[in-house]
Amino acid sequence: MKKNIMHSGKYYRKPMLLLALVILMVLSTCQQNQEQNYIRVNQAGYKPGESKCAILFSNTRIKEDFFIRSERGDVIIENLKPEEINIEGWGAFKYYYRLDFSILDITGIYYVIGSESGSRSVSFPVSSDVYSGFTDDLLGFMRQQRCGYNPFLNVECHQMDGKTMYGPMGDSSFIDVTGGWHDAGDQLKYLISGSYATAHMLKAYEIKPEQFNDSVDSLGRYGSNGVPDVLDEALWGINWILKMHPSPDLLFHQVGDDRDHIGWKMPDNDKSDYGWGENSYRVVYFASGKPQGLREYKSEATGVSNLAGRCAAALAIAYNIWKDDTDRILFANRCLVSARTVFEMGLKNEGFQQGNSFGAPYRYTEDTWADDMEWGAAELYRATGDEKYLDYARDFAIRAGAVSWMPLDTAEHYKYYPFVNIGHYALYDLVDNDFKKLLSDYYRMGIEATVKRAGKNVYNVGVPFIWCSNNLLTSLITQIILYEEMTSDFTYHDFMTDQVNWLFGVNPWGTSMFTGIPDGGEYPLDVHTSIWALTGKKVTGGLVDGPVYSTIFNSLKGIALSDEDEFTDFQNDYVVYHDDISDYSTNEPTMDGTAGSMIMMSYLERRTTNDERRTMNTKPEPRRSRARR
Repeated sequence: MKKNIMHSGKYYRKPMLLLALVILMVLSTCQQNQEQNYIRVNQAGYKPGESKCAILFSNTRIKEDFFIRSERGDVIIENLKPEEINIEGWGAFKYYYRLDFSILDITGIYYVIGSESGSRSVSFPVSSDVYSGFTDDLLGFMRQQRCGYNPFLNVECHQMDGKTMYGPMGDSSFIDVTGGWHDAGDQLKYLISGSYATAHMLKAYEIKPEQFNDSVDSLGRYGSNGVPDVLDEALWGINWILKMHPSPDLLFHQVGDDRDHIGWKMPDNDKSDYGWGENSYRVVYFASGKPQGLREYKSEATGVSNLAGRCAAALAIAYNIWKDDTDRILFANRCLVSARTVFEMGLKNEGFQQGNSFGAPYRYTEDTWADDMEWGAAELYRATGDEKYLDYARDFAIRAGAVSWMPLDTAEHYKYYPFVNIGHYALYDLVDNDFKKLLSDYYRMGIEATVKRAGKNVYNVGVPFIWCSNNLLTSLITQIILYEEMTSDFTYHDFMTDQVNWLFGVNPWGTSMFTGIPDGGEYPLDVHTSIWALTGKKVTGGLVDGPVYSTIFNSLKGIALSDEDEFTDFQNDYVVYHDDISDYSTNEPTMDGTAGSMIMMSYLERRTTNDERRTMNTKPEPRRSRARR
């Protein structure tokens, strides 16, 4: 009988032995986990002549040396000794170390490995072209965000944008504001972010025009059209800005609101209803310079200068780029006229216009604007030579000063937007040496504040982890790049490299912060977008929001992870990141964050000159596929 068998000595001992074996296996696994060494490297790779560091962490003290091996197994560097770091590690681990292998300048693919434990990093290349193709990837993501005609999906969407509110015309009047970009995983359109994305891409082209390829036409379809792709994308933004500023006294600033947020939906079948039926007209808000909001959540506003300055900058740069193109001379002149009139709106109505919400408390809370007017004035002076714009630019530069998010550990969402003041850079070569020193000092003061913050963590990363921390990080890197170009002072270059390393895997989670980059690496996949949710198609090149303070994540409404957290072992009570479709705070790729990485990425990818190659004592290598895990 079963009862007798279960209680006989013979059969009773067998399950007890099995139980003991299971306990031993569990204890052994726990011990292995306790002794596991984790190694974080820049998965994209490292350039010859640049500093190269990895971060190691473990729950037991690391006493072994480490090797650098090639993928063929050859030991390239031996007896590398980890340097213990006795500061905050942002993780559930006791010991953190920094491993410096900056002497590795030989082109190849390598990994870090422990001499005794065999713990190893993912493979990474060392080459002058480790970032090759990444700028094109960013532009590919931007094309996927296009509204009006979307080349990624090959559909037309939101053809009835939109009907006005708060304008001088009657409410619900129709005005054509088709075009532009969907802001993030949602399908709203903001002049706040769209103007910056456009101006940033145009400035990236002005700084390094040779960096950009021509692989698509003006609609974003594959096939060369004789125009660099970054200009095709910026033109998509310029044409939308011209629609949002259709006459000297009219400026609109937002299409749609959080009535958009009803779940996953394809842009050509938008179920949102703004009072005119599903997949129909959407509200377009006039920039009145006054608080707005159709329900209980009201924006703050004191003027329109933030929008006007950025639009003027974008339009004036567009004029400078196309003024000598006989096929586009009429377009260029239209851009210049519009740049002048929108700048005048900013002068007459000084202050800021914020984003609008409808039924949720979240919105863009930008409240700075002198930086935008400085940028617009500087670009208008370049375009016209009119001294009044140079006077305006100097005045607004002093008013903007060093005001930014950089000295602060927290700030409201988009309060100090854009997160880098490109106006200081745009003005720099137009002024005398004393004013140059003033502008570069403004940059330096901000950078110094982030250096001070970075000294408090093992990764040497200098940003506060508020919402869109990755946007702050790429902006910090951009500010250092521009500072170096302005001053030839490379004091912060290694610090900048640490910020780049964080973006590509030297972080607690060992992940890149760009979708699909690098190929074969660990990167955001389960992102908060309808495209991913409904089609399962990966869109490479999008910068996700990035890690946030745990306190922010825990306070947000409507977040519950869809799947088991793959990074559970690396989360902590300070800062979190989730590669999960439901986490709109850390894993939503944004249009302006991606466009705002363009100066940074084109700098990293830059096609090395012969003089630079000689300086780095290396030879250029052909592009190859990225090292895989």
